[in-house]
Amino acid sequence: MAGLLKGKTALVTGASKGVGRGIALALAREGCDVAVNYNSDSKGAEATVAEICSAGRRAFAVQANVGVSADVDSMFTHVFDKFPRLDILVNNAGVQTWKELLNLTEAEWDRVLDTNLKGTFLCTQRAAARMKDAGGGRIINIGSGCNKLAFPRLVDYTSSKGGIEQFTKVAAVELGKYNITVNCVAPGAIEIERTKEEAGDYAGTWSKLTPLGRVGMPDDVGRAVVFFAGPLADFVTGQTLWVDGGLFSKPHWPYEL
Repeated sequence: MAGLLKGKTALVTGASKGVGRGIALALAREGCDVAVNYNSDSKGAEATVAEICSAGRRAFAVQANVGVSADVDSMFTHVFDKFPRLDILVNNAGVQTWKELLNLTEAEWDRVLDTNLKGTFLCTQRAAARMKDAGGGRIINIGSGCNKLAFPRLVDYTSSKGGIEQFTKVAAVELGKYNITVNCVAPGAIEIERTKEEAGDYAGTWSKLTPLGRVGMPDDVGRAVVFFAGPLADFVTGQTLWVDGGLFSKPHWPYEL
């Protein structure tokens, strides 16, 4: 264990599997104790907790729908019962609807915006209030490639992630005077349980489009979060870091490379 974040505490939302689990494990490897949030996958959250504890760090699972303020308040009460302070918040919890704009229902729109964008707002507000009193902290929001590009059939998801990037900037401006940094990590094609189901050969499909020739893994995102959470990013705030292997920097180019 490198110990870059030794003695720090973190809350990672949506950490029962996928990118969230990868982030929680990356923080733990660097010395963090981690609160593992989940909404419905308690088994997955406990598996994340067990893996963190096996690495010698403290961890516990905490249930909350991050889009519901009462749930968020209860979650933070539980976190502060366990931790004397919260050094790092990672707003990772997210859902999406795969449907065309003209067929999307209001309920589907509300579910995605409530979880992804409102959840980021609610958790940031609660965490920052305590970080302010403690003398500072780090908040890392998880964006997406659709921060930059329009993704068809993901209008609600794209809207929420674009909003997260702008929220990151304004939060960084307002919270800087309290020594709280706020940054965004925007993953590209990351192979997790959900994305494997999106295509018969997810890795093969996206590797062909990615300049580095492979898809990303949850630990690729986790290492970027560790950077923003650690001392090397002391003077970095309001920024978005693309963890995409160059995918979203590559234009549609009609000539052979």
